[in-house]
Amino acid sequence: MTGFSADTLRYYEKIGLLPGVGREASGARLYSENDLSRLRFIQRAKTMNFSLEEIARLLEMRAAPQAARDEIRELTHNKLKAVEAHLKSLQALRKELLLLVNMCRGAAAGCPIIDDLDNPDKRNGRQPE
Repeated sequence: MTGFSADTLRYYEKIGLLPGVGREASGARLYSENDLSRLRFIQRAKTMNFSLEEIARLLEMRAAPQAARDEIRELTHNKLKAVEAHLKSLQALRKELLLLVNMCRGAAAGCPIIDDLDNPDKRNGRQPE
């Protein structure tokens, strides 16, 4: 129902993200609607790239979001800054890969991509340290 594997569910229970769930006589876990709601919350927070530690904190604040609004805003703002930094890094990587692909197209001999991976400072005019 949630898309989480049994191992993941057991792990979340072990680390306290998911409180102990009921069990059938056979030992199979029984998830309540509250458990499923909590798992959906965890799943959504994971798609927003929150760490399990951050998700645990968000779950604590979930009970009284109005009281924790400033802390939630700060946590989310910090996540946004990290995502923006990662995007900037990915954009630089994209430019570098495009440059390598274009260099490869125009190369008469050898492979500029392999050459760059072997010695990235050569293309930038720097000497290896």
